[in-house]
Amino acid sequence: MRLTIAAIGRLKPGPERELFKTYVDRLEAVGRNHHIGPVSLVEIPESKQRTAAARREDEAKRLLEKLGATPYLIVLDEAGEALSSRKFADFLRNRRDAGEAELAFVVGAADGIGKPLTDKAKQQLALGPMTLSHGLARVVLAEQLYRAGTIIAGHPYHRE
Repeated sequence: MRLTIAAIGRLKPGPERELFKTYVDRLEAVGRNHHIGPVSLVEIPESKQRTAAARREDEAKRLLEKLGATPYLIVLDEAGEALSSRKFADFLRNRRDAGEAELAFVVGAADGIGKPLTDKAKQQLALGPMTLSHGLARVVLAEQLYRAGTIIAGHPYHRE
């Protein structure tokens, strides 16, 4: 099952980008034998529209165009369902076992995620109740994907 992380804005060179790449590389290594991965990154520039609502709408439309016909869309939103790491691993395992070819996780920009994306999403997940920068949200998502992969693989990275 392929994984896509779709984001508005680009990670600048530096620690966030390096940490993101580290977790993606680790996930691809541990997930290879468990049909989880590879991971691709889709980024679009932030909108230049004048209002927050117009920016959200524009970003959502452009991101959907870039994603194409992604079969299972998951939007990260603070109002989404918060899962424990084990439950998140169960979610990934269940989607894989249900035959999903690709999951796309959407990380929004400062103004949030537009209705065209939330309407198409099959799931809304929260990384927690706190607001995170889009760069840090990507790192947290990549680490949780890696952690879920290790749980599925029976690797000792995740301890309870």
